[in-house]
Amino acid sequence: MRDFISKKIRGIAPSGIRKYFDIVSEMKDAISLGVGEPDFGTPWEISEAGIRSVQKGFTHYTSNKGMPKLREAISHYLSSRYKVHYDKEEIVVTVGASEAIDITLRAVCDPGDEVLIPMPSYVSYAPCVSMAGGVPVGVECNESNGFILTKEMLQSAVTPKSKAIILPYPNNPTGAIMTRRQLEDIRQVIEENDLLVISDEIYSELTYDGKHVSIASLDGMRDRTVLLNGFSKAFAMTGWRIGYACAPRDILDQILKVHQYTIMCAPTMAQHAAIAALETGRESGYEAIEEMRTEYDCRRRYLLHEFNGMGLHCFEAKGAFYLFPSVASTGMNGEEFANALLKAEKVAVVPGSAFGRGGENHIRVSYAYSLEELEAAVKRIKKFLNITEEL
Repeated sequence: MRDFISKKIRGIAPSGIRKYFDIVSEMKDAISLGVGEPDFGTPWEISEAGIRSVQKGFTHYTSNKGMPKLREAISHYLSSRYKVHYDKEEIVVTVGASEAIDITLRAVCDPGDEVLIPMPSYVSYAPCVSMAGGVPVGVECNESNGFILTKEMLQSAVTPKSKAIILPYPNNPTGAIMTRRQLEDIRQVIEENDLLVISDEIYSELTYDGKHVSIASLDGMRDRTVLLNGFSKAFAMTGWRIGYACAPRDILDQILKVHQYTIMCAPTMAQHAAIAALETGRESGYEAIEEMRTEYDCRRRYLLHEFNGMGLHCFEAKGAFYLFPSVASTGMNGEEFANALLKAEKVAVVPGSAFGRGGENHIRVSYAYSLEELEAAVKRIKKFLNITEEL
């Protein structure tokens, strides 16, 4: 029998995150710090809106783009929170930000087009570029410049085949952010090389040092930016699978084609819940988001102190809910450390190599867990390091 599997797909490695999640799910008494999922429940008024929509029989397809009321609410949210202005016809509601990444890349990539990706970065970017027919080009960032993309780095990576750049800030896994000044620095290179920006801003509400700045808010950038976001992180709605893509109408219409033929529309009850999230958030001044961010910040500072105290030098994350400590001092790389820690103390972290170049000597640790869980994990990691030192 012939090999029925696509060579392209066979050549793509499985997710380095899910591997450890699957192992831990079957390991008794394990502590997982590997998954980026809020431990907060979805606020009740949001869940209630989803429940109520089912009770009222709102279980049919919506417009492919998503409910007009939701797209209007997203438009208002982006305008009021980030000074980014998109009409509701420039917004498509997706099955999480993950779908938004995929359909955007499929809409813009021709075979051989290069898409620049700052590394380390979220595990889905490079495979999605490849599956769309493009060529992922990693641009290695490092701690010496705060894991940000500089204009010099960007310019050196651009070739005549470069078509787009993914801008993943606040960053998963490093927690790095880019300020307005830093975004302004790379804008000239983007414009001079006529690049499309795919700005993944799913962690925009989880910024601890100042307020998130969208590159789409800079002069001249809106018309060459596809802004991606969603409800999973800010509103603790991971399982609802609701996100969105915003772009100028000529680009959005092509993204919508891919969405139409693959998804049809995002889940109707999740769209009703998302409307409630934005409406109640607006009424309360986004109080629930502020409460979660304050708690994450407390956990961030706790873990940062502990890792540095253990001798695992840790970059000070300023966004998202991850830390990216170096384990080089142990003599192990990130994968060796993660495997040994899991075996010895049943604590799961993700090797930094899962996120591309520059992560080999790091691990990613999520602090989207309760402080009690983090404290228990820290005790186990300290015990593991003592055993390692004795050996």
